[in-house]
Amino acid sequence: MTHDRRTFLAGSLAALGLGAVGCTPTSTSTKGPTMPESSRPGARRGNPIAVSTYSFWRYREDAKTSIDECIAMAADMGFDAVEILEVQMHRKDNAYLQELKRQALVAGLDLCGMSTHQGFVSPDAEVRRKNVEKTIASIELAYALGIPTIRVNTGRWGTTKSFDDLMANRGIEPPLPGYTDDDAFPWVIACLEEVLPAAERCGVLLGLENHWGLGRTADGVLRLIDAVNSPWLRVTLDTGNFLENPYDQLERIAPKAAFVQAKTYYGGGTWYTLDLDYDRIAAILRKQNYRGYVSLEFEGKEDPRTAIPKSLALLRRAFAW
Repeated sequence: MTHDRRTFLAGSLAALGLGAVGCTPTSTSTKGPTMPESSRPGARRGNPIAVSTYSFWRYREDAKTSIDECIAMAADMGFDAVEILEVQMHRKDNAYLQELKRQALVAGLDLCGMSTHQGFVSPDAEVRRKNVEKTIASIELAYALGIPTIRVNTGRWGTTKSFDDLMANRGIEPPLPGYTDDDAFPWVIACLEEVLPAAERCGVLLGLENHWGLGRTADGVLRLIDAVNSPWLRVTLDTGNFLENPYDQLERIAPKAAFVQAKTYYGGGTWYTLDLDYDRIAAILRKQNYRGYVSLEFEGKEDPRTAIPKSLALLRRAFAW
């Protein structure tokens, strides 16, 4: 255990009121926890809770935490799985990939997902071709890691150069001169169809995220999913990316969800803060019998040593079955 990880873990345990790994509560009660009446011996306790490696980094210039360090901290904190942010990886050689798999297995963690970046919203066919190739490489990387699903994006117009400005405008940006969003949908559909054979060959499901660009609304996400109409393209549902009528929009895409990313904002959000009702969100997903991973994306300003354990406790409670 490195000094940084030991310091991080100590802070996390302090936030939960524990002094060290293996410490027990101070209560003298000899009774165990009360089992809810709806529980049955052997019944699944709820959705498995993962953490995105993004939660430990959040694009801070001073701390691009390595994936192996993130796996170690996720195991110490009590998560079930880890989602990898591809741009956070400092190595992609096969020896490192296999070591990450070994590390996760020994720690009792799944490598459950990977978030990738691509942009298909461009009138330039060469730009789209390069992003298709990039996405296929991400699919093959996930396969090498044993990861069953990757997050994909539509991409955006790029007319707003600063991401801070884009967020200030609630993710809305104008198309390139002479174009409309309706021009871009066929580009994205064609690119998704082009990468699907690689996804099927590798057994890596594509999850289109309700993100910026054409995926900013439930209408946009469903228009693309329905047009492609493939079992290898479903939805990565992000709880924090619908800035208008979030619960109504989440309910619309929930039937297509194959993976869930759950935002928390302890200390106030970097770009914005949403007061998300996770009991309500969990009920929406439970109505669709969603039993897959819920992956934490902590996006607040609080010290992650305290905010990430609090986020895990919040999600454990909300997504218990």
